[in-house]
Amino acid sequence: MSTKVLVTGGAGFIGSNLCEHLLENGYRVRCLDNFATGKWQNIIPLINRFPETFEMQVGDIRNLEDCRKATEGVDFVMHEAALGSVPRSINDPITTNDVNIGGFLNMLVASRDACVKRFIFAASSSTYGDSASLPKVEDVIGKPLSPYAITKYVDELYADVFARTYGTEYIGLRYFNVFGRRQDPHGAYAAVIPLFVKKFMNHEAPNINGDGEYSRDFTYIDNVIQMNMLAMTTTNPTAVNQIYNTAFGERTTLNQLVNYLREFLGQKDGEILGIEPTHGPNRAGDIPHSLASIDKARNLLGYNPEFSMRLGLKEAVNWYWDNL
Repeated sequence: MSTKVLVTGGAGFIGSNLCEHLLENGYRVRCLDNFATGKWQNIIPLINRFPETFEMQVGDIRNLEDCRKATEGVDFVMHEAALGSVPRSINDPITTNDVNIGGFLNMLVASRDACVKRFIFAASSSTYGDSASLPKVEDVIGKPLSPYAITKYVDELYADVFARTYGTEYIGLRYFNVFGRRQDPHGAYAAVIPLFVKKFMNHEAPNINGDGEYSRDFTYIDNVIQMNMLAMTTTNPTAVNQIYNTAFGERTTLNQLVNYLREFLGQKDGEILGIEPTHGPNRAGDIPHSLASIDKARNLLGYNPEFSMRLGLKEAVNWYWDNL
């Protein structure tokens, strides 16, 4: 029997890409999702293509019984289910806490009781908070700047306690501004890249929060898939029960991002070249600059990201052009 992997939040942007990659590489996959932010359109092609090896379970990580059912007979867990977005957490901290901490704890308990081999989970670069040091190194963090950041840091603490107390194996991946195919451009909490792409394609000016000099380590989805697979398959004993930055290790300002998007989209529609962004106030809870050190992931996991921000952005723009 091939290895069975549970992907929570598997109908979402990152989760569905992980499901697809696993299935294409011979794994059996169970997807758990309540479709709060996930989409059936991400999953239906997988149901059709992999009827023998893909299983869809509609359920909520806030329900322990759903988590127990999902982890039954599973070798590895890739826990992607969460309520993302700093602004969403500021608007509704209680629900963010219930999902990201309560749901995470449910998944840890269910994974422990099901004797899952390893628990890989989506952590967040927001954990670095007000730490001004660049690049971000895993063991140097500041105070969290949003309810979302608090929840993601608490998850790391819970994973570590479960490893020490119950012998659970975990690897946490601090994602840095992941982007790529299937990232939703719609809704109040759309991420900056799909939101700006949608604006440009509609011949509307994107709005930049602040002067555009805030910078991010934008990370293409295929680099994230690589990290998850390395985290699941590593046999290096010093690599487990660790937190890793998951990024490319390159900083891009919002102004640079807009210029890249104009360049790539302008090759498809010349009118986009002339669209200038507008500017608004900085957003509450945002950190000014984010840049990851990926040395730890290189050294312990053999991580070697293939997609720079520009290369990944070109791929993403092509996907949006064909699918929006």
